[in-house]
Amino acid sequence: MANIKQIAANMGVSVATVSNALTGKGRVSQEMVERIRKCADELGYRPSLAGRALRSGQTGILGLVMPDLTNPLFPRIAQHLSLEADSRQLSILIADSRGNALEQSQAMKRLVDRGVDGLLIVPQKGTSPESQPVPTVIINTASDPRNIVSADHAGGGKLIATHIAGLGHRKVAMLGADPVSEVQGDRIDGMISGLAGTADFQVFWSQDGLGNLIRAVETGVTAIMATSDLLALSAHSQLTRAGFSVPDDVSLTGFDDLPLATAMHPMLTTVAQDVAQIADRAINVLTLAISGESLPDTGTTIPMHLVVRDSTAKPRHTPKPNLTFKQEISQ
Repeated sequence: MANIKQIAANMGVSVATVSNALTGKGRVSQEMVERIRKCADELGYRPSLAGRALRSGQTGILGLVMPDLTNPLFPRIAQHLSLEADSRQLSILIADSRGNALEQSQAMKRLVDRGVDGLLIVPQKGTSPESQPVPTVIINTASDPRNIVSADHAGGGKLIATHIAGLGHRKVAMLGADPVSEVQGDRIDGMISGLAGTADFQVFWSQDGLGNLIRAVETGVTAIMATSDLLALSAHSQLTRAGFSVPDDVSLTGFDDLPLATAMHPMLTTVAQDVAQIADRAINVLTLAISGESLPDTGTTIPMHLVVRDSTAKPRHTPKPNLTFKQEISQ
């Protein structure tokens, strides 16, 4: 089995450069990192985690706390974080806080007790995880002051709303699951910004919101923007049961571009997160913090992109918006 010295000799670089490239530390160009990792794979190099722990006092293990692994978005985020960690010869222990703030705190403590070098936290909605004795990266949304990296949720909302306004929709409903969620709040704010005064809108929350959608469509709403693909699927079911057709009677959009978006009929217009880039940034920041560098003062937001499919179309009728820009909220 190859060792670091053999990789360095093969590549014509120093042992320190190889070590930094394989551990994600130091300042090595991305091109050189990829070349060294490719060489390591070809030579069959496998790091000795026990040896590294003895030399550095670090385990090479990161902790990840997710808010709810039954939501299909979060396993996808966890998978990309795991892939990025693997590429740096690091391992990840995953904990599911199961929608519970107390369990989130306990999960973080358990991971720290297991000796993780650092933590990655996707926090429960409306919570600010307490500080821990190891470097911690928060993956949330731009409105969270502790956020280190996230998708641009407000920007994604603006993309969707600009698309809907451009189709000519002038009476619009927005549907969220929980007003406590910073992510959903940023998405709604982005949607409002994207309408830019061109349409009347209503904001509905939770199950009461789903129940009110039919009445909204009956009274002239021609487009519904949901804060998640899962909510859009629920809205689609409600509309279908009431005899409304998407997009003939009402356009419908989601958020996150989950696999179910293409399983629906019609396929769902949505916005997609660049989960791979988010994971890369999160792991990079955390490994640098573990090596002694400071966490950034401000978070990074990764742009989303619009995915237009068949669930949106021009409205059959285009009602004129009221002169006053009105927002009605149902909770």
